[in-house]
Amino acid sequence: MTTNFMPSDSPEPVVRLKNIDIVKEDNLIVSDLSFSVYPSDFVYIIGRVGSGKTSIIKTLIGEIPVTKGVAEVAGFNLRKIKERSIPLLRRKLGVVFQDFQLLGDRSVFDNLKFVLESTGWRSKREIEKRIESKLDSVGMLLKSHKMPHQLSGGEQQRVAIARALLNNPPLILADEPTGNLDGDTACEIMELIIRIHRENNSAVIMVTHNRSLFKRYPGRIMLCENLECREIDEAQEIDFTQLLYE
Repeated sequence: MTTNFMPSDSPEPVVRLKNIDIVKEDNLIVSDLSFSVYPSDFVYIIGRVGSGKTSIIKTLIGEIPVTKGVAEVAGFNLRKIKERSIPLLRRKLGVVFQDFQLLGDRSVFDNLKFVLESTGWRSKREIEKRIESKLDSVGMLLKSHKMPHQLSGGEQQRVAIARALLNNPPLILADEPTGNLDGDTACEIMELIIRIHRENNSAVIMVTHNRSLFKRYPGRIMLCENLECREIDEAQEIDFTQLLYE
């Protein structure tokens, strides 16, 4: 299977970073980062533990401030964004985590309802319709009454993906979304993310250690190492054993 990773006809990227530094607690994590992401792009970020992969995701969602260069995400200028506007930015982003981050004290349906109500939805009927639509799209509609602990890891991740899709985001950020799953389930989740990417024209940026995934599902590859993160050719020879598992 292949996925389209060339820029779409749209002249506007979903992400545009130019010469930014990512700094956390006065420590330089990534230096002089530049890349753009378009709606048709599927981008992997790879590298050793501590190389800055997750820090890039945190920067894109406004958790780590940007003080240098150009940083635009989903129409927001991260250099100028006010703290009160960060929730508005995040409504335009679908974020999927390795550990699912579902609320354990409420059902699948109520997990998604909480997100919609928190982002300004008021109509009970519209909330129900949106939740049913997104759960159906990930094959979890019949388990909307279940509690998270009653679901398998793969099912919990499907719910997390449905949650990420609630506001029809132009950009999905996935931080090791298959990291806690077995091989077969990881492939199922990847197939789901690829389908959503194609059907919804949502750009995807995925952090992963799993070489088999980006070999099987080609996309752009950003390599983080030595305080840098740069795009590489997928055919480039890399010592993946040392790079990804050290």
